[in-house]
Amino acid sequence: MKRCPTCNKTFIDRSLSFCVDDGTPLVTVEPPDDEATLVKPSPPDDEKSAAPAYQPPSYIPPGSRAEGKRRTWPWLLGILVIVVLFVGGLGIAAVMLIPKMMRASSNANTTNANINRQNSNANLESRNSNSANANSNSTADDSTPAPTDREAVLTDLKKLEDEWTVANINADKSKLNRILADDYVGITEGRAQGKAEYLKTIERDTSIQHWEFSNLKVSLNGDRASLTGLIKLDVKDENDQDRQLTFEFTDKFVWRDGRWQATSSQVDPVKEAPGVVS
Repeated sequence: MKRCPTCNKTFIDRSLSFCVDDGTPLVTVEPPDDEATLVKPSPPDDEKSAAPAYQPPSYIPPGSRAEGKRRTWPWLLGILVIVVLFVGGLGIAAVMLIPKMMRASSNANTTNANINRQNSNANLESRNSNSANANSNSTADDSTPAPTDREAVLTDLKKLEDEWTVANINADKSKLNRILADDYVGITEGRAQGKAEYLKTIERDTSIQHWEFSNLKVSLNGDRASLTGLIKLDVKDENDQDRQLTFEFTDKFVWRDGRWQATSSQVDPVKEAPGVVS
């Protein structure tokens, strides 16, 4: 290595003999020993024990990005807490309100059912009231005295006999129940039969084609009446042949509930030579 003693510039090129700047002859300089160790003197003991100098925190002006980042997370945390509280409140409200709403709905249904029952009871009471009024009217009719006009009674009993015959043919138990008194007893060809058995055993009779009453006579005794006569029946036998049957009868009636009711009857066939009705 060579050095210019004038400008102190060093040159690595060994072929140079003069400084390229001022032309001063260069002086050869030996390079420093690479193995030499540079020892730095240790600081005094008082400097070792001294505390590091205080360094104040860096100042962040308001509105800077660093301040914005530092102040954003509390807001986010607060919003998150509010959302959690809101959702939790909704859940608690649902848990508390849903059973109340179900109970309210159940109570409403119960109230409607009670109202319907009350309306039903009211309708029933109304019907009972109407029935009571009807019974009252019927009771008023019960006090109606029995008719005393013999011809009128004969007409009424003749009409009742026709209704009785139709009810027998059709086995109309409802009609028969009204015509027959509860203490009715019938005798047919020597066999006695009460009202209950009469209604139980009655059957529809399609063989009777026509009937006719004759020789009707009525007797009156207060609220009691007796009707005698003959009934002729045109019937079809098992061979689909027309036949005529005649029966004599005695029917007894009592005036009850404002109407005549049959209390007994006796029917016996009249012996006649069989013939074919043309």
